[in-house]
Amino acid sequence: MNPQKIYILGIESSCDDTSAAILCNGKVLSNVVASQKIHEQYGGVVPELASRAHQQNIVPVIDQAIKRANINKEDLNGIAFTRGPGLMGSLLVGTSFAKSLALALDIPLIDVNHMQAHILAHFIDEEDFEKPEFPFLAMTISGGHTQIVKVNQYFDMEVIGQTIDDAVGEAFDKSAKILGLPYPGGPLIDKHAQNGNPKAFPFPKPKVGDLDFSFSGLKTAVLYFIQKKVKENSNFIEENLEDICASLQYTIINILMDKLKKASKQTGIKSIAIGGGVSANSGIRKALKDGEHKYGWKTFIPKFEYTTDNAAMIGIVGYLKYLEKDFTDMSVVAKARIKF
Repeated sequence: MNPQKIYILGIESSCDDTSAAILCNGKVLSNVVASQKIHEQYGGVVPELASRAHQQNIVPVIDQAIKRANINKEDLNGIAFTRGPGLMGSLLVGTSFAKSLALALDIPLIDVNHMQAHILAHFIDEEDFEKPEFPFLAMTISGGHTQIVKVNQYFDMEVIGQTIDDAVGEAFDKSAKILGLPYPGGPLIDKHAQNGNPKAFPFPKPKVGDLDFSFSGLKTAVLYFIQKKVKENSNFIEENLEDICASLQYTIINILMDKLKKASKQTGIKSIAIGGGVSANSGIRKALKDGEHKYGWKTFIPKFEYTTDNAAMIGIVGYLKYLEKDFTDMSVVAKARIKF
């Protein structure tokens, strides 16, 4: 006898990507993402423009997700949406639409914490992808967040380390801007780093609390270093771009891995999972894999499409909450800042 098919629509609108996904019993049937190119000319996300673009994108994106999944909206069992954290205007678009659709279809509404979703993306039902066993350590690294989280159960998570200032993605993007690279600069630093010498230029590693991170000092060090070198040689960046990128990436990866090693040692947990947009970085993925041999870790790295902001990760949280009948009501409001 076939188990009941549970269809969940996931909606993600926390920053500048409008995304909708349909999951059936934890398996992704569709995952549509509309990116906003308008922010490139400003060198970063402009919140007001982001929310306007979400309003334009949300209906076609959800329509496309339902069509690609080959179902009707009446087949849906629940609607999951990002409640926060994120940009308030962007979150409001997704929240309002999710509430309206759930009300119209008379189906449960499920609110999702964006940061938990990055971690629980590892439980999307994918062939050839092993799911981590509890407890495990999750390192969430993105443009807005850097955290180490002890995950005891699906919804029993404890943040044991986090950034006290800038997030790691911000450090990549702002350093890229200093180097004259277009936004978003993180992937471009990764690309140029492939052919550079990671030990060409030593950048400082910040000294902060036990498992916490700080990236603002590194960003300032890069700025002063570049200003000094360009004064001596106006072509310094062009002549040394690959080495600068490799050295910067090497420093950032070392900062992340040092904290992760410490967290693993303190907790005795050797299962390590990563999530968030910056986990697409090839150097971080390699360092994590190297940790399997060096420290006896078992590492879990999601598929690329589940690392950046996407609705499939919202949908899997929605599915897990649906099984627990953990629904929310129409009084729910979006929150720019939200804790685990």
